[in-house]
Amino acid sequence: MPVFTRFVEDVGLVIDGAGVLVIVLGLLLATGRFVTTGRQSPDPYRQFRQDLGRGILLGLEFLVAADIIRTVAVEPTLSGVLVLGLIVLIRTFLSMALEVELEGRWPWRRLDDDRRGEGT
Repeated sequence: MPVFTRFVEDVGLVIDGAGVLVIVLGLLLATGRFVTTGRQSPDPYRQFRQDLGRGILLGLEFLVAADIIRTVAVEPTLSGVLVLGLIVLIRTFLSMALEVELEGRWPWRRLDDDRRGEGT
């Protein structure tokens, strides 16, 4: 069993690294886009924030996946699961806040808006 535990920990670490890499790449790409074409946009600051927010959202998804893998597969103790729940709760709140910032509406409102658009 120690071999499996070590493997799962390594997989979690790789996914954590991927999440951090995605956030850093999102920052670099958003900055590059802002520097090269930002002035042509009607609202360059908003476009920069949206691009950056998308990178952070994707990175957060990777980080949550890594936490779930490590906590559930390695040692599913009550304290570990509680810590995981708190981490997922905080990251979910951050994701929803970023989604509202990017889209200007709650995520569950998208379906209502899509339905209204189909009827017109």
